[in-house]
Amino acid sequence: MTDAVTTAADPIIRMEAVNKWYGSFQVLTGIDLSVRTGERIVICGPSGSGKSTLIRCINRLETVQQGKIVVDGIDLTAGGKNVDAVRAEVGMVFQQFNLFPHLTILQNCTLAPMRSRGMSKTEAEEVAMKYLTRVRIPEQAHKYPSQLSGGQQQRVAIARALCMAPKIMLFDEPTSALDPEMVKEVLDTMIGLAEDGMTMLCVTHEMGFARSVADRVIFMADGKIVEQAPPQEFFGNPKNEKTRQFLGQILSSHQAH
Repeated sequence: MTDAVTTAADPIIRMEAVNKWYGSFQVLTGIDLSVRTGERIVICGPSGSGKSTLIRCINRLETVQQGKIVVDGIDLTAGGKNVDAVRAEVGMVFQQFNLFPHLTILQNCTLAPMRSRGMSKTEAEEVAMKYLTRVRIPEQAHKYPSQLSGGQQQRVAIARALCMAPKIMLFDEPTSALDPEMVKEVLDTMIGLAEDGMTMLCVTHEMGFARSVADRVIFMADGKIVEQAPPQEFFGNPKNEKTRQFLGQILSSHQAH
């Protein structure tokens, strides 16, 4: 089968034997991962385990030295025009909101659709308002990022990504920079997306979110995928000692709060 044609049975994301180094430090080791369309994956693990690097490779914010990454039938490791094609299909929400401070919320949301998708201003604004309503902050459209709370800014970042009508959404610790009371509003927004059938990969420490939303939880340590399983099995019966230690630490830190 040619790379250009994908059937419903094909994974929308396929990583094969992916290795990545920063200098002499190997940050990803032998990563094999297939993600089906509509699948919701939560990636967890200790700090420095390669989680963020892994998802940043999916839209080529990071390049890999070995292995193959195919996203929606496009070989990212081939480079060139392929990278732009993939980025147009993959939305990304970061830990820091990365909004343009000098643009209003509405302008933040319309910029990419007008530039990359060739939408008219009217059409882009219509789409932007649809998604700002979707994340429950349409009334903030004409404000600037600095006038919004952290939770609101992160919801704008999600709306901005959705304005490009992506097939895949990547979340890199989207709640870790937020105050505890703002975490829920962002997670609720993400749960709504999951219910709509969006293909999602989310790096997070929010294990409640993983339990309720994920089809599969992936645990990473030392740049490797150590364990992956549906949430019930992952939390109820972790196979790997490192997974058990990690879950134990998370549990005890939650009890300490």
